Order: sequence, then C-alpha cells, then structure tokens
Amino acid sequence: MIWKWLLVAAALFVLYKLFMGDRAQDEKKEAKVQERKIASGEMVKDPVCGTYVEVDSSIKVRDGQDVHHFCSYDCRQKFLDRMEDSGREIPQLDKKDDD
Repeated sequence: MIWKWLLVAAALFVLYKLFMGDRAQDEKKEAKVQERKIASGEMVKDPVCGTYVEVDSSIKVRDGQDVHHFCSYDCRQKFLDRMEDSGREIPQLDKKDDD
C-alpha cells in the first residue's frame, strides 16, 4: 500500500517539475531577452515610474534634443506636470503623440 502512495507521489512530482520547469526556463529566457534589449537601447526606462518600455512602442515627448519615453499617457502627463511646476516650457505635442 505504501508503494502505491510513493509511486503516486513520484508521478505527481515528475509532472510538477515537467510543467513548472518549463515555466522557469521560459522566464529565464525572457529575462535574458529583456536584458539584451536594455543593453542594446531597444528598451528604455520610463523617467516617471521606472518601467522599461520598448522604444518603438513607447509614448514619446521631445524636449529639445532629448526624447523621453513613457509606458503610459498617465506617466507622460505626470512628467509634463512636473515640468510645468518647475517653470520649464512644456514641449508641444504632435497629434499622433496625443492619441
């Protein structure tokens, strides 16, 4: 009787490792891909919340020569509000940036 329980426990453990092991490997691969994108400049840090966003899909605000990238319109608005509160001139937004 105890052998049956040990066999069932071993089978459950193997199934758990089979499914969870793949998930852990996928997470490691995704982390390496993200690190590579950050190092290559394909991903940049949102100056408001610190989230990394892809350059191609980020919300952008040009401030002179600098381009700031945001993860959301809320972060962009917080950034613009901070600029206004500090007395800096707020950059004009393109219509495509204000969507």
